[in-house]
Amino acid sequence: MAGATTLRVNTAASFGQTRFEARAATRETPLVKWLILGTALAFFAVFLLMPLIAVFVEALRKGWETYATALVDPDALSALRLTLLAAAIALPLNLVFGVCAAWAIAKFEFRGKHFLITLIDLPFSVSPVIAGLIYVLVFGAQGWFGPWLAEHDIKIIFAVPGIVLATVFVTFPFIARELIPLMQAQGKEEEEAAVVLGANGLQTFWHVTLPNIKWGLLYGVILTNARAMGEFGAVSVVSGHIRGQTNTLPLHVEILYNEYQFAAAFAVASLLALLALVTLGVKTWVEHRAAHAQHDVSEGQS
Repeated sequence: MAGATTLRVNTAASFGQTRFEARAATRETPLVKWLILGTALAFFAVFLLMPLIAVFVEALRKGWETYATALVDPDALSALRLTLLAAAIALPLNLVFGVCAAWAIAKFEFRGKHFLITLIDLPFSVSPVIAGLIYVLVFGAQGWFGPWLAEHDIKIIFAVPGIVLATVFVTFPFIARELIPLMQAQGKEEEEAAVVLGANGLQTFWHVTLPNIKWGLLYGVILTNARAMGEFGAVSVVSGHIRGQTNTLPLHVEILYNEYQFAAAFAVASLLALLALVTLGVKTWVEHRAAHAQHDVSEGQS
């Protein structure tokens, strides 16, 4: 059965490719095709592959002992813990906001809907540095709530809460933007049918909506996590660069590089690269599973 399904998929793909090549308007000469392919591969090699290889080469230039020493340094471990903590706090917050915003936009009509979509896109158009400065102006010592926070001994700027706020700001669009078109494409018929059959809102979401969006939701979570771990601009503004306390991994790499500790800087950078590769692998797996799930649904409908 699986072999037959694979054969049908390959046959359909081959048929689509043949039909594409058969049209004069969409057919190109081998020279043009190889030129386009070569340009894309050259760009990938120069701007993505070579820097990635260079990071690991420089990290291991002085041997494994220096590499391991840089990774187990107390400041590096503190930066790793803070990076994972900020991502672990930002992910659930963005998950709740993204699902709620996507549900409201895709399933309901209300005044201010387009304004809400514009607000969701705000972090894409605002520089992360500006976002960090906004939090400094609001929660800093000379900010709007600075005196009140100081009076109650509450620290947000140059502390973990400020880093979490900055991380949430720059990452909250990803899940919502991934789910909105998916929910809009699915429509409201299945949810309406569940309500007619007596299901309440929570049951409808848990048994009808969530199974339909689970792969898109997981994809958004992966993108959010990658962005949270690699955030530099906004976190740099609100962290204060307190070594061993408010430095995340990207900030720790910057400090090591500015101190001319190149081997240690590239060693910590390689840790970020490894996290990125793991994230990329999980992302590819999710895309593969989502494609298979969509194909199974199409086969079931036919």
